[in-house]
Amino acid sequence: MELFELTIHELHDKLKKREVSSVEATRALLARIEATEPQVGAFITVTAAEGLAAAEAADRRIAAGEIDLLTGIPVALKDIFVTAGVRTTCGSRILENFVPPYDGTVVARLKAQGAVLLGKLNQDEFAMGSSTESSAFGVTRNPWDPERTPGGSSGGSAACIAARQATATLGTDTGGSIRQPASHCGCVGLKPTYGRVSRYGVIAYASSLDQVGPLTRDVTDAAIMLGAVAGYDPLDSTSVERPVPDYRAALTGKATGLKIGLPREYYREGLDPEVKQALEAAIETFRGLGAEFVEVSLPHTDYAVATYYLIATAEASSNLARYDGVRFGHRTATAEGLLDMFRKSRAEGFGAEVKRRIMLGTYALSSGYYDAYYLKAQKVRTLIMQDFSRAFESVDLLLTPVAPTPAFKIGEKVDDPLQMYLSDIFTIPVNLAGTCGISVPAGFSAAGLPIGLQLVGRPFGEETILRAAHAFEQATAWHQRHAAL
Repeated sequence: MELFELTIHELHDKLKKREVSSVEATRALLARIEATEPQVGAFITVTAAEGLAAAEAADRRIAAGEIDLLTGIPVALKDIFVTAGVRTTCGSRILENFVPPYDGTVVARLKAQGAVLLGKLNQDEFAMGSSTESSAFGVTRNPWDPERTPGGSSGGSAACIAARQATATLGTDTGGSIRQPASHCGCVGLKPTYGRVSRYGVIAYASSLDQVGPLTRDVTDAAIMLGAVAGYDPLDSTSVERPVPDYRAALTGKATGLKIGLPREYYREGLDPEVKQALEAAIETFRGLGAEFVEVSLPHTDYAVATYYLIATAEASSNLARYDGVRFGHRTATAEGLLDMFRKSRAEGFGAEVKRRIMLGTYALSSGYYDAYYLKAQKVRTLIMQDFSRAFESVDLLLTPVAPTPAFKIGEKVDDPLQMYLSDIFTIPVNLAGTCGISVPAGFSAAGLPIGLQLVGRPFGEETILRAAHAFEQATAWHQRHAAL
């Protein structure tokens, strides 16, 4: 097996036994990036020199007998994470030349363990999108079919894993932006509970919804990555102060005794027949593992997309007000006065989708409309949270689709925002409820496109969904198939 094909735990074992060095693994992945990047376009910035220097430092650390699970492991990050001395664009022209002076908390935690940063990954601009087509730095292509999208907004993070360009990646999930691309690219994507992972140093889209999580080759790696970045951070006022469990210890390979809910609102018209078939097969696999299934109801599901696009755009309107050409980021060269400078800097720096969401959010927050839109959306959000709470009174977790269809073609939905927004219909409610969800490979379409299933847990129920996902993974071979790049 090539070094670029190894999982975190496989590479860790080889590093620990001194069978391979971090420099060798890093060189192998950098060569893989060079070979595949023209077809994929997953990276905005490759940090080859910095990565090799970090790998050399990791090898010295290992030689001294100091090795953590991520020491010497080459990783890549969505370009939404603030990284000291490395250009951080958030997929936007307005931050095209922004080089942060500090590391965000999750970046600092990875570096403290000795992880090696290979570079920054493409994404929808300011994480606003479901296809990575709104990036100012080009379209990322799905390694399974270059005519199709990898999903979004963490499309670069998922495509990077599918193309085997990094051992693991981190993304962010505001309405499905980890789970949906993981499903489309045939990898594992975990959205933790809101407050489980620090958002300090994560460029904000919608602050009450954004959450950081891993995209990996298997469930064990997802557990390792979550354990590395989770935990209380006083720099994030929404961070929850509670101990971080040993997520890897939860991976027993057993699903016996688990009671799994099937939300009736998620299994109906509009679900692609091949997705439905994959889910039905997955349900039978879980039954064979000793799990029990119960039908549950999440009655306010139909209101989730509308609720999300009011709350998320309102928060985006507020968060993106800081990009005014004054303090950092793009400033127009042709302004006549202060207001003209604000107007032109933002017009030149933001793309069409970001402008659309700012305008939607500003309208929802405007005088005379606040109560009718934003306040009403917050009330419906509470009802959606209550739906999940009631469901979890009778089940341990939920099993649902991740996306209504396999990966769609590039350009197919770019001119129809509503259809694009509906591609997150099964993931958005989890963000509104603030709970955790994971996407795991569950099959392939007739065209050879990956299909994922979603497991949703109680708040801070990551151990349960990881246990179930791992049991399913051990009973199937979907995660072992690779895109032919």
